[in-house]
Amino acid sequence: MAKPRVDAAEGQQAVHAVVGGSSQRNDVATAVRYLLQLVTDRAPGHTVELRVPPFGAIQCVEGPEHTRGTPPNVVEMDPATWIAIATGQQTWSEAYDQGKISASGVRSDVSYLFPLAQW
Repeated sequence: MAKPRVDAAEGQQAVHAVVGGSSQRNDVATAVRYLLQLVTDRAPGHTVELRVPPFGAIQCVEGPEHTRGTPPNVVEMDPATWIAIATGQQTWSEAYDQGKISASGVRSDVSYLFPLAQW
C-alpha cells in the first residue's frame, strides 16, 4: 500500500515555517516528508534509499533494484541537514564535507537533484 502524499499547500507551508525558524515537530516532519516526496517525483526509482530519521525514507533514482535487506546505495542525514540541502540553504558538498551526510554505494551521490527549489 502506498504512503499517503503530503498535500502540496500543507507541505509548502511547513517548509516555509521551518526555513523561517520553526522547530515544531509537526512542521519539521511535514517538511521532511514533503521534500522527500518531491525527490520521488523528480527521480523515481529504487536504486538509492534516502533516509531522514525519524521522519521518513524513500527509494529513488532509476537503475538496478534491490529486493531484500539493506540496499547497496544508502544516503542518510538528519532533518535539519535534509531541509537545508533540499531548499538550497546548504550545498550537498558542504554538508558531506562537514560529515552531515552518510552516503554509501556507487550511486549514492545524488547531489545533482538539489536544490529542489529555492525557498
